[in-house]
Amino acid sequence: MPRTARKKSKTGVYHVTLRGINRQQIFIDAEDAERFLQAVSDSRAISEFTLYAYCLMGNHVHLVLKEGNEPLEQIIKRIGVRFVYWYNWKYKRCGHLFQDRYGSEPVEDDAYLIAVVRYVHRNPVKAGICKRCEEYPYSSIQEYLDLRKAPYAQTEDIKAMMEGEDLETFFNTPTEFECLEIAESGRKTDEEAREIMKGICKCDQPSAFQKLPYEKQVRAIERMREKLSIRQIARITGVSTEIVRKYKAR
Repeated sequence: MPRTARKKSKTGVYHVTLRGINRQQIFIDAEDAERFLQAVSDSRAISEFTLYAYCLMGNHVHLVLKEGNEPLEQIIKRIGVRFVYWYNWKYKRCGHLFQDRYGSEPVEDDAYLIAVVRYVHRNPVKAGICKRCEEYPYSSIQEYLDLRKAPYAQTEDIKAMMEGEDLETFFNTPTEFECLEIAESGRKTDEEAREIMKGICKCDQPSAFQKLPYEKQVRAIERMREKLSIRQIARITGVSTEIVRKYKAR
């Protein structure tokens, strides 16, 4: 079946999603996230695009950007090549990291742009990773609320559109707005993940899990690896991602 042609934006603004191939985890640690943002920054210096917002989730990325002197396809290729080269070197792997076809939707007016930026920032809350947007370290909310010292996003235009608005309140207000989605039929919220853990080892909090004998922890982690990501298991058990990674699903 032929691919559907991408819709072109009259404004040059797009909401873009990149996803790990086979739902692969992209960001294992903080260094990976910072390296991706550096790849975006280095590419922006050449392509001269405007980055309005971003959010780096475990196995996918959201970017809201406006084309500069290169088309969207070239921008995404430039970012991907820079990051994947470094990533493959770090993890001693080869081949693709992202799905071949990234997702994109045109953003044609200011109202929709503001709605998309809020949607992107609320992704970690929606996924059950945190209760408030600013608690998540790998999104541009840190820059909109002046919490990050080395900003990557260009926040001035959005802030000007929202002059007089309390940004912290705005971004933390739940909304039914939906836009370009990452197909995540296998992704579970942390609440659902804790129910799975409870069914496996009768624990639903990290403190209870860590009181289990070592052998029971190992068996529980192995079973959870069949259904949950490494990062999610680490969050709900309080065990480091490095240890969780050691115990593969059998």
